Amino acid sequence: HGSRAHAIDYMDDGTPIELTIDIDKDTGSARFDFTGTGPQVLGNHNAPPAVTYSAVIYSLRSLVGLDIPLNQGCLAPVEFIIPPNCLLNPSDDAGVVGGNVLTSQRVVDVVLRAFKACAASQGCMNNLTFGDKKFGYYETIAGGAGAGPTWHGRSGVHTHCTNTRITDPEILERRYPVVLRQFALRTGSGGTGKHMGGDGVIREIEPLRPLVMSILSERRTLHPYGLAGGQEAKCGRNLLIRKDGVVVNIGGRCSTSIDVGERLRLETPGGGGYGK
Repeated sequence: HGSRAHAIDYMDDGTPIELTIDIDKDTGSARFDFTGTGPQVLGNHNAPPAVTYSAVIYSLRSLVGLDIPLNQGCLAPVEFIIPPNCLLNPSDDAGVVGGNVLTSQRVVDVVLRAFKACAASQGCMNNLTFGDKKFGYYETIAGGAGAGPTWHGRSGVHTHCTNTRITDPEILERRYPVVLRQFALRTGSGGTGKHMGGDGVIREIEPLRPLVMSILSERRTLHPYGLAGGQEAKCGRNLLIRKDGVVVNIGGRCSTSIDVGERLRLETPGGGGYGK
């Protein structure tokens, strides 16, 4: 694609992540310039530079047609420009807990978009916690993978910089005061195209006693994009279903009390489609 590549994408709050890549074919070196990325945010999804380094090394190893062991030397020919006090290089007092589990995924999408490698994946880990004064539980929930030039995106998987597994339903219900009402693929949530994006999942949980449930997620506003004419995927949704049947959208980042007889329903994003 030549010696320069460029891509930009946006977090759900509108913060841009912008990347310009310049490659020196003579030396084999590259400059990853994140100038244009938005300022750090008041929330907790700022990402220290180490997160960006990890996202770039993951992306480059994925693009190279060789099995390269993970090592710091992979980044030796790469120069980084990450402006101070931006989303990817925040000040010392910035909140960063969401940077590793949300923003990292979006950086990977931007890198792969610059290289025109594949459509966007779900761009999120769908972080769910629940508990009370006696216990706490944390899980991350799968979604759809983006399609590429020769493949369909996988459905119901974690993508990119993620390697967590979810608790088996039988173990979840035995050890914690909840009932897993539904855990299934979210059919039709992946983007269409010559190669189809993967579908997200539906996960619906009902507490057996009053609990506090918190969700930290992305791609609830802006769709995972398609590439090369492929269509975008569906956004995710976080829903509280009340006892009277009223459904409340609690947004991408929320902590709320949930009572017996209510249910939390998470619909995770799909992956974008590739090609017409």
